[in-house]
Amino acid sequence: MSLPTADAPALPDRPRVVAPPRDVRNEIWNVPNAITLFRIFLVPFLVVVLLTKFSDFLGLAIFLLAAITDYFDGYFARRLNRTTRLGALLDPIADKLLMSAAFISLVELGLARAWMVVIIIGREFAVSGLRSIAAQNGVTIAASPLGKTKTVAQVVAISLLIVSYELGEFRFTSEIALWLVMLFALVSAVDYFMKFARAVLRDEPAS
Repeated sequence: MSLPTADAPALPDRPRVVAPPRDVRNEIWNVPNAITLFRIFLVPFLVVVLLTKFSDFLGLAIFLLAAITDYFDGYFARRLNRTTRLGALLDPIADKLLMSAAFISLVELGLARAWMVVIIIGREFAVSGLRSIAAQNGVTIAASPLGKTKTVAQVVAISLLIVSYELGEFRFTSEIALWLVMLFALVSAVDYFMKFARAVLRDEPAS
């Protein structure tokens, strides 16, 4: 068997299969994600308006506008088939930023009890942690009706607390609404933990 000489023609390289580049811009700059980013953009304006006491009604308008975008980003994502991983990441972050900023501002204004707000915000981080651990184990914990009810109750309570700063007659109603938010937060947290225990902890081998 003869060895190839230096004058032998070189074999052509095998063609490489190149994956088509993913258009990251379309994943970032679409209508649902733009609405979510707009909600995040409104958060510092809400805090400034509330804490400077510039206008409580303007603060209420900013908060309600930001809260309404939570519905429209999901609606357009489904309607336009623009559900992306970035949107799935940004949407809960935007929600938590908005609610946390509003509640903390209300504590600073003396309109909400700090320990109640700590429970409400702490529940958000605890549930997010449970859902993240479940996702790492291949389990998806869907949002429960209790969680959605809690979100609606938060919007109502925050709106009443903002208005009560100008109109004192809403103070008692706003306090009742805040107690209901905390109750829904605790009940929904227990509901998520039970789902997490059934879906994840039950399947783990005993040590």
